[in-house]
Amino acid sequence: MGAIAAAVQACRKRIAAACAEAGRYAECARLLAVSKTFSAEAIREAHACGLTAFGESYLSEALGKLDALADLPLEWHFIGPLQSNKTRPVAERFAWVHGVEREKIARRLSEQRPATLPPLNVCVQVNVSGEASKHGVPPEQALSLAHLVASLPGLRLRGFMAIPESSTDIATQRIRFSLPRILLEQARAEGLPVDTLSMGMSADLESAILEGSTMVRVGSALFGARHYQEEGELP
Repeated sequence: MGAIAAAVQACRKRIAAACAEAGRYAECARLLAVSKTFSAEAIREAHACGLTAFGESYLSEALGKLDALADLPLEWHFIGPLQSNKTRPVAERFAWVHGVEREKIARRLSEQRPATLPPLNVCVQVNVSGEASKHGVPPEQALSLAHLVASLPGLRLRGFMAIPESSTDIATQRIRFSLPRILLEQARAEGLPVDTLSMGMSADLESAILEGSTMVRVGSALFGARHYQEEGELP
């Protein structure tokens, strides 16, 4: 068994164990393989292990992989901060966007989504830690942005996404992940058809699943350590 195959198996076991602890079926938490900085060949290997959904953050790198892997039935998720001058290729070529945090970005994605494609799945990103360095809307503004996204043609509001400040304390992790869960419950109470909590990564996916995550974004636990080539790029 290759390294990626073994890592996929181990990650699936972690997800299943966390779901069991939460009293949920293992299928309730989907595995999104975060393939940014990793090669198309690594993605092919992961796909051979049964993975179909892959997350990218750097647009130019991602587009090259989309072209190189066009023969595979993959679902592409854009999970990084999105600048307004880069919305068109994302709207045209991705199935999901996890990091919508501004009305302008939402409107551009809506306008630029081809009518021949299904609506673009969108998660509103919430800054649950209050860090200036973290992207996302403050929790108190998340519902209004969610209502806006839901009203736009070409978009399908799915739920909320969060990347909390790193912590090894389980209680702290769970408190931060509880905020998007509460927002999802509030959104449903307000009539929004939401079903997705995109939260939890390699180091904290168990806490995220215990707080209701339906999609964990895992990169290094699947592919190994990242090596960033461009100066200034952040993990």
